[in-house]
Amino acid sequence: MARPTIVLVHGAWADGSSWNAVATSLRTQGYTVLTLPNLLRGPTTDAAYVASCLEQRTSGPVVLVGHSYGGFVVTNAAKAGGDVRALVYIDAFAPDEGETVFQILGDSGSALAVPDPTTVLDLVGYPGAPEGDLDAFLKPDSVHNVFAQDLPEADRWLIVQSQRPITLSANNTPSGVPAWKSLPSWTVVGNDDHVIPAATQRRMAERAGATVTDVDASHVSMVSRPQVTIDAILAAVASV
Repeated sequence: MARPTIVLVHGAWADGSSWNAVATSLRTQGYTVLTLPNLLRGPTTDAAYVASCLEQRTSGPVVLVGHSYGGFVVTNAAKAGGDVRALVYIDAFAPDEGETVFQILGDSGSALAVPDPTTVLDLVGYPGAPEGDLDAFLKPDSVHNVFAQDLPEADRWLIVQSQRPITLSANNTPSGVPAWKSLPSWTVVGNDDHVIPAATQRRMAERAGATVTDVDASHVSMVSRPQVTIDAILAAVASV
């Protein structure tokens, strides 16, 4: 059987460059790697877009990888397009049917689950928004102290300056039937993750029957400790 294509899906406040270290290593090992854009508009739209890309841009087996909110997206996209054989979650949401991001984070101890979201987020309008919806950016302090606290300061400032926003409504949209119920999965849990606390990640991983690896890293462990993510992806590849 042909080697699987490895497809990487970034999360909120990020873009494809968050996978650079991982993608470069995998390519040098001979794998075909795609780093897809995540629209960050909501699970329905975002999963449909990823599924369409899988259907049109891959042939043969796929290992589908999601970071953070990207995990929510791949959970809903994996059975809708392409030949996905395995899922990998990196510091990510792995929702069950009907769950939302805000529901999962609600009593988790997440630094972003606060009574007044404007203390951690900058909220701005966007063209064509449904009534009451807003785009959410991380405040600089949130990037430095919560999101990417183990990266060099210069890299944290790059995130502050280049982050892509996610809609508030994306975090209130329920998941569909999760692909992890019928696909094997691997999870990397960041022990110092302040966005999705480690205990919450482990609970979702155990529910999914995932193979779990811990890493002493922030919410962006694929940037600060990329080899752990690479190893988890290669373990999933070996199962295909």
